[in-house]
Amino acid sequence: MKILVIGSGGREHAICRRLSHDSPAPELHAAPGNPGIAQLATCHDVAVSDLDGQVRLARELAVDLVVVGPEAPLVAGAADRLREAGFAVFGPSAAAARLEGSKSWAKEIMQAAGVPTAASVTVTDPAELEAGLDRVNPLGDVPYVTKADGLAAGKGVVVTAERDEALAHAASVLAAGGTVVLEEYLDGPEVSLFCVCDGEHVVPLAPAQDFKRALDGDEGPNTGGMGAYSPLPWVPEGLVEEVMETVARPTVAELAARDIPFVGILYCGLALTSRGVRVVEFNARFGDPETQVVLERLVSPLGPLLLAAARGELVEEPLAWSEDAVVNVVIAAEGYPASARTGDPITGIAEAEARGAHVIHAGTALRDGELVSVGGRVLSVVGRGADLAAARQTALAAAELIGLEGSHHRTDIAVRGAQGLPSLNPTANIEDDAEESADAQSSGTGADGQVRA
Repeated sequence: MKILVIGSGGREHAICRRLSHDSPAPELHAAPGNPGIAQLATCHDVAVSDLDGQVRLARELAVDLVVVGPEAPLVAGAADRLREAGFAVFGPSAAAARLEGSKSWAKEIMQAAGVPTAASVTVTDPAELEAGLDRVNPLGDVPYVTKADGLAAGKGVVVTAERDEALAHAASVLAAGGTVVLEEYLDGPEVSLFCVCDGEHVVPLAPAQDFKRALDGDEGPNTGGMGAYSPLPWVPEGLVEEVMETVARPTVAELAARDIPFVGILYCGLALTSRGVRVVEFNARFGDPETQVVLERLVSPLGPLLLAAARGELVEEPLAWSEDAVVNVVIAAEGYPASARTGDPITGIAEAEARGAHVIHAGTALRDGELVSVGGRVLSVVGRGADLAAARQTALAAAELIGLEGSHHRTDIAVRGAQGLPSLNPTANIEDDAEESADAQSSGTGADGQVRA
């Protein structure tokens, strides 16, 4: 099988890595790829935003399957263009990708499908902001949550205890011509569950938990994700099937009833609140940094699974999973997430992998033969072990061997998980960030220190 993967980040490197382990291994191509992906696939100089170029490349290569990684080209219609050209595509149409591209539309779909989520109000008029906040947070005793409606490259969400800050953020979004979604605050730990969909059938992958704060102890500014782990020993028994029955299947069925088949990954961002499971967000693609740990545990072949979904032939049978634990520690550039420094040499990858970890490239490039940083989240160091404690030890020991001036990483990824406890997760409403190309520009925190996603 010949597969073309669209994208250049850690998510796409993790996808290519797992595809390369299929037997027989597929012939892999990537556009544009990165230095890590280039070790597994033939990379082509076609930008993620060049939808016409992607169609031309798929034709030239005569590929059997195209996997579209990032959200931006999906929302822009990359999957539509490729399907119209006759290719099997794993990735939703632009219409279905609105689940990620428009928070207000996603709320409409959830309401119609009976999916449990945070109460919300969509606002287009500044005069309605105060009343909207009062509806979703009448006592003002929990943080206020304001979200820009569309894709915002990681800058669209503010969670703050200060009402004036929430109003100011919402007003700025409206002033820029956008729409605001005001949400009820969600307590409890967060879980990420990826579901493979073919427009009708749904197959869940293994749950994972990511870490969005920059510093140990879930402190510091919000980021696109500083690490992740799987499995989750603390999740309630039957959680995956509950999410399938109350979230994933109803959502896919509602879209199908509207003649908008969802083909690809339905990323269910969930909060396990004191009142039960609630959807924080939907994404229309694999998430980063969770993909690195979820696909590492997958034993079932990945290529045939994605091809079956693309062809509408998905079989709802359980997948095979390794009992091993996997921990991902993200190496971030100096200044990330406020303003990441780029262009610094990277060393130590071979030494890190000699310690038993593997290293995923996210924000890297080759310049005059030297590997350098070009993004905020630069590398993921992935450790595997018989349990979370062993996987943590492998990942952290390997991460210490990476040389990148000024870089930082968390040392507490999965430490609570190894104790059978979830992350403290103080901001459950915070959403998964945009692709790596946005990391260097993501705002993190403002001068006032409020959390932004």
